[in-house]
Amino acid sequence: MKQIKTSVLTLLFLIIAGCTNDSDSDLLNIPDNELVTYTETIKSIMDQKCNNCHGAAPSNGAPMSLHTYETVKDAVLNRGLIDRISRIEGQSGFMPLGGAKLPQTQINQIIEWQNEDFPL
Repeated sequence: MKQIKTSVLTLLFLIIAGCTNDSDSDLLNIPDNELVTYTETIKSIMDQKCNNCHGAAPSNGAPMSLHTYETVKDAVLNRGLIDRISRIEGQSGFMPLGGAKLPQTQINQIIEWQNEDFPL
């Protein structure tokens, strides 16, 4: 009986220890009462993750800038930005090209920004 109990506890430990996340930022939640705005949230995501290529003067073959409120809003509405950052890393059209996938929390913030009608 003791051997069965030890085996069950060992198995339970291995199952719990095997649970992982892609990064600590994936565990963060957006507070329900916090409005996602371009100025407070989206701009910093673009600056950190996108504007290396999609800056004021696009480089590395980027077709457009993601440097201003208007260009980011247009990319969400007309250029498939959310689809491209939501794709599996390495899939055709995945962005950021050659970079790591954005944390899901940041993708969710961009979706929330769209759902709230793009607050500035």
